[in-house]
Amino acid sequence: MDELVVEIHVPLVADPRVPEDDYAFPWIEVIDEFVFEREQQGEAEVFDDSEEFGDVYVFFISGADEDTLLSIASRAAVLDGVPVGAYAMVTHDEAGSFGLGRRVDLPLPRERD
Repeated sequence: MDELVVEIHVPLVADPRVPEDDYAFPWIEVIDEFVFEREQQGEAEVFDDSEEFGDVYVFFISGADEDTLLSIASRAAVLDGVPVGAYAMVTHDEAGSFGLGRRVDLPLPRERD
């Protein structure tokens, strides 16, 4: 049976608040830490290492039901410094490539301010 995976796709946009000489994408580490903390708390699992994919950066979570995974993805999308325009792809571990599945815009309405 295929394992449910939610990919969190975030536009690869530099944080405009970061000085020119500093790492331009600190939000990547913020999201990585956030999903790792969810794993430590038993809410979900980090399915694979996050990575750059074209003009987005992708994070992978699994180990929970779809609503839980989408809630985590939505909360990640509103963390400090994360660029606007994030979305999730609901897919599975046997998908042939990134970005296959059902697209869900983030943040979900219940996670917005």
